[in-house]
Amino acid sequence: MGICTVDVVCGPFTVVTDSAGAVVASGWTDSAGDLRGLVDSSILADVGSDDVPPGVIAALEAYSRGDLDAPARIPVRQAGPPFLEQVWKVLRDVGPGETVTYSELAAMAGRPRAVRAAASGCARNPTSLFVPCHRVLRTGGGPGGFGWGLEVKHRLLAHEHAPV
Repeated sequence: MGICTVDVVCGPFTVVTDSAGAVVASGWTDSAGDLRGLVDSSILADVGSDDVPPGVIAALEAYSRGDLDAPARIPVRQAGPPFLEQVWKVLRDVGPGETVTYSELAAMAGRPRAVRAAASGCARNPTSLFVPCHRVLRTGGGPGGFGWGLEVKHRLLAHEHAPV
């Protein structure tokens, strides 16, 4: 379990891992305190201040250098309502350079009419970058929202050569 901050494409990026080395929270901040509220209480007890596994840091550095699949190789641990967990799971299938709409995400998660719930899954995603919610756009191609700001979302999509 651990907490660390590294520079990733858009600036300081903090990662929180559990005792097994899975990412439980991450985002563009230099304060772990900004992430604690994202971690489900059932997981929070398993988070400490030891070192983050070197593979997690290496994956972030590799992503910044252009290995855009590197974060997908890192395990994540998330807890939430079943549909949100399904949204987070299928988000990992959206590869670098690809985008989907919130409607497509809802369909991928098995509930095509649950577009708002799928969008809520993006908004409540505690493991940004590792679960790539930045790859979800509005129908018609608009950027939609992003918890870490639209500038970060645009920079990530540009880094991944994704259409915006």
